[in-house]
Amino acid sequence: MTEILVHEAASGGIAAAPRVVEHPAWPALKNAVEEIRPWQSKDGSIDFEAEGAPTPALAEDAVARVTAAVEELSPLLPHDAAYHRALVADLRRWVADGFGVPDFLDSLLAFQPAKDRADGLQHLVVFAMYTQNGNPDRNLEAVVLRMVWPEWLADLEATRYDNPLFCGITFEDFTSGYDTNSAVLFPETIAVREAPERFSWGGIFCDREAARFRRVTEASVDLLGVELPDDIRDMIDDQQRCEQAFVLWDMVHDRTHSHGDLPFDPFMIKQRQPFWMYGLEELRCDLTAFKEAVKLEADGFAQGRDVQYAVLFDRMFRFPVTGERVRNYDGLGGQLLFAYLHKHDVVRWTDNTLKIDWERAPQVTNQLCAEIEKLYRDGIDRPKLVHWFAAYDLVSTYLAPHPGSRWAKGPDALDLSQPPRKLVDDVLPDEFPLSMFYEALSKKLKNVIASTKGITAADAGKAAA
Repeated sequence: MTEILVHEAASGGIAAAPRVVEHPAWPALKNAVEEIRPWQSKDGSIDFEAEGAPTPALAEDAVARVTAAVEELSPLLPHDAAYHRALVADLRRWVADGFGVPDFLDSLLAFQPAKDRADGLQHLVVFAMYTQNGNPDRNLEAVVLRMVWPEWLADLEATRYDNPLFCGITFEDFTSGYDTNSAVLFPETIAVREAPERFSWGGIFCDREAARFRRVTEASVDLLGVELPDDIRDMIDDQQRCEQAFVLWDMVHDRTHSHGDLPFDPFMIKQRQPFWMYGLEELRCDLTAFKEAVKLEADGFAQGRDVQYAVLFDRMFRFPVTGERVRNYDGLGGQLLFAYLHKHDVVRWTDNTLKIDWERAPQVTNQLCAEIEKLYRDGIDRPKLVHWFAAYDLVSTYLAPHPGSRWAKGPDALDLSQPPRKLVDDVLPDEFPLSMFYEALSKKLKNVIASTKGITAADAGKAAA
């Protein structure tokens, strides 16, 4: 990485601290991790009988180079000293146990980044983990990151949006699992012998989110002929301003999962709900962030206006055309937002140009938020299956279901003698296909979307290939 955006630190000491990625032990650590990753099975273990597997001695040597590099780098990060000691112990135990399924519970419990969210503070993180929206296998990964916690955000968290576990972060450098679409560092993804009773932090890389937002939005605006207000055009041109918008959006979104009526954690996909329920939950959290951003703008926070347009553009342009169409609940939320705004004449697609009523956009977007909130509130008094059907009715009011859908035909088309979780099997992989508008946009944005894989702040200003 040739360029780094270092946020203004809370103290001069943080800003002046040596960069971990410039120390010679960092490339040594990174190379050793990259050597180990291809040897690992899906669960993180090493099968020495598999084709291409190393000898135990080679694997031991590679892990020894990882631990040596961690111990060399740790003095640069005294706030992580306890974590690094536990990490070295976990790595050595993995070796001693014959490279079975790795267990990083002790080091996970020792890593407590949310306890010191000083702006610009560096962390060196090494775990066996999968990277959500990236690599599904529990490979060893290493990442150097910085905390994003400017004073204005800290004040909002302390006074309006309590979220003591949230960590806004940016990349310094990373191994292959993050050379993907992943923009999160979540403890749930880490290989452990047993899940802790509760997790104490969660990190979202606002620099990656901002960079891909800028690239996809710029291409979409150009393709669709959208006329942007000057201040929003300036925002899209400014990486750091977009990062500030995303860290605020993420903080409010994250806390919303545990607030309001009937919230649930969409991370727990094993709950076996139809994917439109996950889509509505993610959209509810985004629209809550939008609603709060409208209030913040009225209270004089410039970031409030930026969050509104980050939510609108990312949801309308990037989400619907990103990823496969199999249970794509984020895509569904974006489709629903666009369709709702279109049917309320806030957006109009005429003469191959997308026109947006900037004055009415906040009001109508908040109106959709209110409809979803009412659905949740009414759901308290409904059985689960009735609630699922009510949610389906809300979505299908604005999005056309697949013509072969059983759910679209109503309860009589389903075997209601089965428990609700079994009826999830009757949901089509693409229950609400893309509209003709999005089919056309998807083809035109395909290469731009692909170019955002592994994107960082340093790449944000570069044109897509």
